[in-house]
Amino acid sequence: MQTPKRRKGLHPRNSHQAGYDFPALTSSYPTLSNYVKTNDHGNLSIDFANPLAVNALNTALLKHHYNIVNWHIPQGALCPPIPGRADYIHHIAELLGIDQTTTNKAPTKSNITLLDIGTGANGIYPLLAHQLYGWQCVGSDINQQSLDNVAAIITSNPSLKSEFELRLQADKNQMFKGIIQADDYFDVTVCNPPFHASQEEALKGNQQKVNNLTRNRGEQIDKTPGPKKPNSPTLNFGGQQAELWCNGGERLFLKKMIKESKDFATQCHWFTSLVSKSDNLKPSTKLLRKLGATDIRQIEMAQGNKITRILAWTYS
Repeated sequence: MQTPKRRKGLHPRNSHQAGYDFPALTSSYPTLSNYVKTNDHGNLSIDFANPLAVNALNTALLKHHYNIVNWHIPQGALCPPIPGRADYIHHIAELLGIDQTTTNKAPTKSNITLLDIGTGANGIYPLLAHQLYGWQCVGSDINQQSLDNVAAIITSNPSLKSEFELRLQADKNQMFKGIIQADDYFDVTVCNPPFHASQEEALKGNQQKVNNLTRNRGEQIDKTPGPKKPNSPTLNFGGQQAELWCNGGERLFLKKMIKESKDFATQCHWFTSLVSKSDNLKPSTKLLRKLGATDIRQIEMAQGNKITRILAWTYS
């Protein structure tokens, strides 16, 4: 029986530390077996450049590890890497002082409230937060179709119905205003900001990711100049405009979020966001100090060779 490769750097509570157990995953979600092959190293794997394979893997992971059934996303929507998203939630739990030595037991209902800014069509952070820790969650987005898709996932998982609320952000220039109501209080907000400044930059970043995957498989990279051929890889993890890019990219997005967070300082304990580009930490931290944040933390996360970080701040 194949022993899954252990993943480096994941949070100690993360159930994906041992890698992907493909026999168990295909047993939970048989459709995944259509994409599982033995790679050149003799290990079971999928083609991570194939968006259909990545989607099937996510559906299997969510069913097998988190008891979430019928998870699905529309074609072209952002397909989140489950181990990394679970890591964010585990680090946030630690930030909140929550001690849970195992994630194999069913979570008890919790009074912790979480707000996800830009939950997308996948709703991944609230889904994981509730299934792992029993938190009550609100997911917001500027796209009604994305929220409708998350609503369909909730319908397929009745236990989520009273614990996961969806709210439409009517003003694309606002993040908290119009979402946080007068009587709301959140223990924490989470966000996976769009980190590219344009569609061209997003496609270039994705092509680099695909090249890395190709190189790891020992295949030759097509360096032919000019437009992509019809059979060239597309966005393997998907993503549409609001999910992958915005004017000003990640830096301006963080600046807007930080400035707006000050207006809701008494209605949220911790504000947090992923930061993919380390160069954006210094200006964000400088702005937070200027606005009077009383505690600012940078939490590093590692998955294999990839390093990302969580920026957390509070005015309490």
